Amino acid sequence: MNQTEIINIFTKKTLGLTFVLSAAAFAFAQEKVGISGSVVSKSNQPVPYASVTFSNKANKLFSDATLTDEKGQYKLDLAPGNYDITIEAIDYQKNVLNKQITAAGNIGAFSIDPEKSATNLKTADIQGVVITAPSTKPYKVELDKRTYDPSQDIVSKGGNLQDVLSNVPSVSVETDGTVSMRGSSNVRFLINGKPSALLGIDDGANALQSIPADQIERIEVITNPSSKFEASGTAGILNIILKKSKKTGFNGSVTGTLGYLPQTNLNTNLSWRKGNLTWFLNGGGGYRESKNTNRNNATYFIPRADNRTNADQESITKNKNDNYNASTGLVYDISDKTSVNASGTVRTFDSDNIGNVWYGYRYTDGSLSSARRDNTGSNNNLALQGDFGLDHKFNDKGHNLSLSLSLQRNRSYNDTDVMQTENDAFTLQNQINQTTLNKTLIGKADYELPIGENSKLEAGYRLDINKNTYDNDVSQRYSLFSDYFFLPTFTYNAFYKEVFNAGYIQFKSKVGKLGYQLGLRNEYSQIDIKYQNLNPSDELIDKKKNYNNLFPSVFLSYEIAKDNQFLINYSRRIDRPRSFFLIPNPSYTDNQNIFDGNIDLNPSYVDSYEFGYSISKNKFTVNPTLYFRHTTDDVKMLVYSDDAGAFHTKPINLGNDDRYGMDLNFNWDATKWLKLLGNVDLFGYKTTGTYTGPEVPKPMPFEGSGFSSRARLTTTFKVDKTFNFQFQGFYRGAQKSLSQDRKDMYAISFGASKTVLDGNGTISFNIQDIFNTRAMRSVTKTPEFERESYMQWQPRQFALSFTYRFKQGERIEQPKRKKDINSNAAGDDQQGGPM
Repeated sequence: MNQTEIINIFTKKTLGLTFVLSAAAFAFAQEKVGISGSVVSKSNQPVPYASVTFSNKANKLFSDATLTDEKGQYKLDLAPGNYDITIEAIDYQKNVLNKQITAAGNIGAFSIDPEKSATNLKTADIQGVVITAPSTKPYKVELDKRTYDPSQDIVSKGGNLQDVLSNVPSVSVETDGTVSMRGSSNVRFLINGKPSALLGIDDGANALQSIPADQIERIEVITNPSSKFEASGTAGILNIILKKSKKTGFNGSVTGTLGYLPQTNLNTNLSWRKGNLTWFLNGGGGYRESKNTNRNNATYFIPRADNRTNADQESITKNKNDNYNASTGLVYDISDKTSVNASGTVRTFDSDNIGNVWYGYRYTDGSLSSARRDNTGSNNNLALQGDFGLDHKFNDKGHNLSLSLSLQRNRSYNDTDVMQTENDAFTLQNQINQTTLNKTLIGKADYELPIGENSKLEAGYRLDINKNTYDNDVSQRYSLFSDYFFLPTFTYNAFYKEVFNAGYIQFKSKVGKLGYQLGLRNEYSQIDIKYQNLNPSDELIDKKKNYNNLFPSVFLSYEIAKDNQFLINYSRRIDRPRSFFLIPNPSYTDNQNIFDGNIDLNPSYVDSYEFGYSISKNKFTVNPTLYFRHTTDDVKMLVYSDDAGAFHTKPINLGNDDRYGMDLNFNWDATKWLKLLGNVDLFGYKTTGTYTGPEVPKPMPFEGSGFSSRARLTTTFKVDKTFNFQFQGFYRGAQKSLSQDRKDMYAISFGASKTVLDGNGTISFNIQDIFNTRAMRSVTKTPEFERESYMQWQPRQFALSFTYRFKQGERIEQPKRKKDINSNAAGDDQQGGPM
């Protein structure tokens, strides 16, 4: 079955299910009547673009909302019944009244009073902002997570998830696309509360670039997850919540982007909500070019068999990428307590790349030689995902049950042709063909039971079945006229299967001003690895690994006053090796820089402690946090050189790693025209371990300690109600160990945004890395050699985007539940909860 057939089947089934459930929704809908009315000021003048919300007192499913037009008038279809009616407009006081709707017709005019501080602005002066959402803080602190709202991030407008993450407090994106939190790259990504095929198998950077920024509702930064979350990710969890509108009627937006390095994007977010049925569609695609630059300069200290004293390398790769994605789904309210949901996602990613690697060598006799490898490659990735769920509320006090099932499939083809010359003479040619296939099933159940006024018991179960297959062929020839032959060590088939069962229970309550949450999670993992290459001296590898671990968590909070509290927490986490790290010899694109897998690699474990303080007022939020993380069986990257002069990188378990520091996040509305959002991370580190093995001639120390820093500041200037511009600065301090010295790095970006078309459109422009300084520089030192490295993943780039919003319906006022004073659940109706 080819890609087009899969997409067609997927689309037909999704549309079919949509029509069936739509018909069911209308069949069970109560007969409605058409009403009309108007909103006027105290002086009997029409109030345009006012929000009028009708909340049915008997059944929230019959609630609806609308906006008045330019003449202050509105029309709406409602089921007969008793309604609380809320009228709101900018510069006016909210008015709430009750009315019985019995028949069709005009129900008269509703009057609202002006705010006491309101000025006598003309309507035309405020049309540009009347129908946009009210301003919200971009950063919010909760008991076990921090929430970032990217809607106010002008610099990443028209970009992708990787661009957004570059501006999230406590998160760093390295020059090669690696994402880290507080100095650790072992970050667990979730989409809407669960792993997703959107993130691929091992193509993390490409996957992050294929999710448009315009489709992201918010990002939850969970530095110390509770037992409710899966235990993977010792640095923490980044939960990406995609948009799913709660507004009534038909709503949507379209965003188009042009940029340089050449990029084009067109994305849309559509939703339709009526009665008990909600449908959404997010999709789009684009073209993007990128340029990656790497340099390595090595000096050898020990005499070598090939008599080399120096080895220099420069690699430049240019990529052309096409990516398309679409997500559609619906939620159907069977009753006011039970709802079902279904959604489907498809993502395609295609890239073509051209690269060249130049090598220069100096020998003991002073002579020189050079070599060159020219690469042409292509990648094709297809990801499919289907999600199904049921949510039931036993009552309105938080007694809930949630069931979900996710089926995912991700297939990737990578083909590379490499031509190598030495001193301008042809020496060899490689053809590399890699196929990877991932199939995942995730099933889970979450249960919540309130106990009394201030307590809640939560429990859940989760099953993960993850299968990866790898088919890797590497062939070579030494003449343009000879036949290819396989390189037996690098030509292999591999199979990886992981099954883990997890269950958790946690209890939370509050005694006076002290809130607490105690949790325990158990995860049992079964791993099966099969590996066979063409080397006759290498036997078939068939290895099984089992792990059973308990992961406790403790969260304490002490509320000094409203929005002013101390937070203390502890959790234990695990870093399971990625399947790619466990497969021997997984990569051979560059025969001078080879990544070796390690089938004996074991998980690392971390104990994480945090002590924080949070205060939030109308104008500012400040959240300093002291943290300490102790990692055992730490995964370190061993870099060594073989007899042929090639450099190998291999993950190993070695020693411990301690991280400690202070993470300070703040946002401050300094004036009406100036807003600041900042993050400062001051941290120390201490790593232990000395490696001895056949790869290195002498023991290689990994021990080191030091102090470093990261800082980010976003400054937003509001020129008027429709025009803003923004500067973002980033700094990462130097970091040093016995074997590596990583230099400091900084970058400055700029963005501007203008609201047009009476608030329905936005034009945005941004420049990423104005001074082209975002590059990683490091020096690696071993007893055998010293190597200076430079890497730039993406040079300076520009982007211009335009967003158009239409039919901006207002959100339905949901019935308010009793406040859960200790609530820390990351899930909501958009994501279905973690685990």
